[in-house]
Amino acid sequence: MGKSNLFWRTDFSIRAPSLRVIDSEGKLIGVLGRDEAVKRAKEANLTLVEIAPNATPPVAKIVDFGKFRYAEEKKARAQAKKVKGGEVKEIRFSPFIAENDFNIRIERIKEFFAGKNKVRVVVVFKGPQMRVKHVGYDIINKIKGVFGDGVITDMEPKFLGKHLVTVISPRANNKNGKKESSKIDNK
Repeated sequence: MGKSNLFWRTDFSIRAPSLRVIDSEGKLIGVLGRDEAVKRAKEANLTLVEIAPNATPPVAKIVDFGKFRYAEEKKARAQAKKVKGGEVKEIRFSPFIAENDFNIRIERIKEFFAGKNKVRVVVVFKGPQMRVKHVGYDIINKIKGVFGDGVITDMEPKFLGKHLVTVISPRANNKNGKKESSKIDNK
């Protein structure tokens, strides 16, 4: 994992003239001037770190900066791990795919949607199959028909060489907080 983009103002780089200060044990000291807060931090051989710059007055904490930074970066990494999805997965079909193979691939698309991933659907044509390009569009329409209103077409079907490509994604939650893509699970 690369360098973190987390940034905190410390000691005299804090711009606010007065701060709500929290000591190293997490107890509220009160509102102090910046210079007085920095002086208290230095007396304890610690650093004054601005943790809530948008509060009124801004909140600063007296901490061991190395430990504080490590803990914050660890939290950020844990948060980043929880964010899942957003990838583009690919499923390939042939123009004359058997019904069972089609259904297996549909189940795979459902799994990708459950992981909040987009799916690039590719219909691969070989040799003389290029003469029946409409069959590829029929397959894509059949896939969209299976999911109904549960999918959004991010990229309209188009030919890239001998591949007919489209990108679909699951429909997001509606205003009521219920998933609109419930049709996906019912098929």
